[in-house]
Amino acid sequence: MIGYVTIGVSDMSRAKAFYSELLGDIGARVLLDMGRIAFIGESMKAPMLAVCTPYDGEPNQPGNGNMVAIHPGSKEAVDAHYKRALDLGASCDGEPGQRIPDQFYGAYVRDLDGNKLAFFHFG
Repeated sequence: MIGYVTIGVSDMSRAKAFYSELLGDIGARVLLDMGRIAFIGESMKAPMLAVCTPYDGEPNQPGNGNMVAIHPGSKEAVDAHYKRALDLGASCDGEPGQRIPDQFYGAYVRDLDGNKLAFFHFG
């Protein structure tokens, strides 16, 4: 159902490098780079993450209540992606843990531009 989610960034080169390194182990890479917007994912036919500088030329601003949730495949992968994000310069917005018993495991970070990401696993 979802084709792609777009987040605003201040530095395209830095954002492409961050997300390519962060998500490379689950098959993501820059699929299409059009200068001020780049699409990152496994395939143009699967859901993607797009990073872009705002069209209006104003500074990017993370949306209050907006979040991109990424399912890396297991609780262990949630932990690994959380740690990798911090190693790449992201900040903690909620350490890995079981949020809802037997239902939802998650970890939260803010990327280099303050956009909120969740890594999650159901179960």
